[in-house]
Amino acid sequence: MSNKRRNFLKIGAAALGAAATSAVPAAARENSAGADNNRFAGKVVAITGATSGIGAAAARLFAAEGARVTFCGRQEKLGQRLEEEIRRAGGEARYIRADVTVPGQVEMFVQETVDTYGRLDTGFNNAGEVTFKPLHQISLEEWEWIHNTNLRGVFLAMKYQIPEILKAGGGSIVITSSQHAYSTRPGGAAYASSKRALEALAQSASQDYAERGLRVNVVAPGITDTPMFRRATGHNEAAVARANNIVRGVKRVAQPEEIARVALWLASEEASYLTGTTVLADGGLLSGFA
Repeated sequence: MSNKRRNFLKIGAAALGAAATSAVPAAARENSAGADNNRFAGKVVAITGATSGIGAAAARLFAAEGARVTFCGRQEKLGQRLEEEIRRAGGEARYIRADVTVPGQVEMFVQETVDTYGRLDTGFNNAGEVTFKPLHQISLEEWEWIHNTNLRGVFLAMKYQIPEILKAGGGSIVITSSQHAYSTRPGGAAYASSKRALEALAQSASQDYAERGLRVNVVAPGITDTPMFRRATGHNEAAVARANNIVRGVKRVAQPEEIARVALWLASEEASYLTGTTVLADGGLLSGFA
């Protein structure tokens, strides 16, 4: 990718006061907890892949800012626990078990959101899976699993979200991509291609619906300390330490809350002039690449 193209994509989470900061993770969490605004008061937000990681962090933050939140994922116990946590904190949330690879379940998730809260204003399509291995070693089943989750799952969510958001008078959709969409590593054929395709999906959809008040944007996280990342590294603390050193900018991996705050900004009216755009929230990981 050219420097011109990369700089265009790097709208810069740092400039937004979000993920790509030099603050330590503890300070980042304190800043989030201390936020006192209601950017999403009266809004209804549906989040996929939210039983852990970035999606769970986003569910907490949207609810803390006044949204009525529905979220889905396959891990029922984690989903129920998160719903209870948000409600105890004074937020409004409902966990709905749904698998984004199953069309009927995605449709049901969106329909139950509208049935419960009467409308839909924002979709945060975050569900994803990962595998890394040389291309010829990827089975067809693995390839389809990654693409069905990461790409088709987002398509399905948008297919059912968009009519409801338009009925509500417009709103926003945010999609979780990855820095692997721009610069991957060996073994990333399935994962990186699925994430790169999300960029085209968002750009096309943004043109379909911009005049009707629906914005579609992407957050592309760098290395983030999520359960999925821990699984991919074999729960190896040495691998986590190496990842911290890889990030040439802030010299640490992101915390889920930092990426979630970028998604909230993109979904909010503060980003009202942005559509079809990606925020590369990688802590400076790609900043030194040619």
